[in-house]
Amino acid sequence: MFTMRRPMLECHDEEKISAFLSLAPTGFLGLADGHEPYVVPLNFVWWNGAIYVHGAEEGRKMEMLKRNARVCFTVSENFGTMVHPVPAKTDTGYMSVMVFGEASIVSDLEEATAAMQQLLNKYVPGYFSLPLSKHHVESYRSSLGSRTVVIKITPHAMTAKEKPLKEERVFYKGRKAADDAGKI
Repeated sequence: MFTMRRPMLECHDEEKISAFLSLAPTGFLGLADGHEPYVVPLNFVWWNGAIYVHGAEEGRKMEMLKRNARVCFTVSENFGTMVHPVPAKTDTGYMSVMVFGEASIVSDLEEATAAMQQLLNKYVPGYFSLPLSKHHVESYRSSLGSRTVVIKITPHAMTAKEKPLKEERVFYKGRKAADDAGKI
């Protein structure tokens, strides 16, 4: 594992990291196939200490996972740009988490259904009046005929990095460096 180049930005607060992963809307699954990298944006859920995603059982992502189950899942949120009269001190408020681990297809129908229910709870809370049925998860086919699979990413290591947004420095349209001279 690499050490972080700017350790003063590293976040060790597990509650904050977990809350961030629970709320962030999109993650990026990084895969490798020999010398060919491949990154896929996905909806996901952080649940029971793992990342869960779903997708078709066929396609490039699944072929790559069969050859190499080691993955990196990255989640990043930009909270805004922070200005400074010195251009090199213009910065961004953000948080990011990188999960390094092993991806596997969830074969247990109970776990797969529960993970899919967690995804529904995250993205469409309260929309469905009944919980997701195991039958639906087991029998659903896409318009192309592919079965849906649930993929679990079990973390081996995680890193988190953050730079809090300083409200007084947030850029807005019309803000000029001359307005901030001597203030920041």
